[in-house]
Amino acid sequence: MIDLGYSLSPRFPDPPQTDYRTADAYALRHDLFCGDVYLADTKVDREVSTAWGWVPVFDFAWALCDIVEQLDRDPRGSRSAQPVHAELDFTESSDRMLFERRFGWVDVTADWVPLEEPPLTFNHAALRREARDFLHDVIADLTDMHEGLADNPVVWDVQARFPRV
Repeated sequence: MIDLGYSLSPRFPDPPQTDYRTADAYALRHDLFCGDVYLADTKVDREVSTAWGWVPVFDFAWALCDIVEQLDRDPRGSRSAQPVHAELDFTESSDRMLFERRFGWVDVTADWVPLEEPPLTFNHAALRREARDFLHDVIADLTDMHEGLADNPVVWDVQARFPRV
């Protein structure tokens, strides 16, 4: 079972003068909604998580959806034995979350996880579904908190690009 979550940081609040209705993609992905994120496998009770307080949560949700799609570019899909790699870079550091798909399974680890710890392994279709649900849940939470964000064309675009499965 996959569990994706986040918490917003009180140490890095959004600027009070922000007009969420007109914020561009760069601001939405890099400057706003900072906090921490986690990706957990509840069956084995392990997770890959950040504890920095500055991770752009909306960007993480959006990038995770992009990565899951990137891992699905092989036309053989879940029949492919050829590994497909992707990584999620955290812009304020050199840390990366690493993804490898083989057949229908995705291994997830990170630079900061000890080498002896095995990766988290998820079914690709389940990871796609959970990543998109997470993105829509994050957007719903953020639009409840920030007036005008629901009217932002960038938010409309990302919701249309990654509909719930």
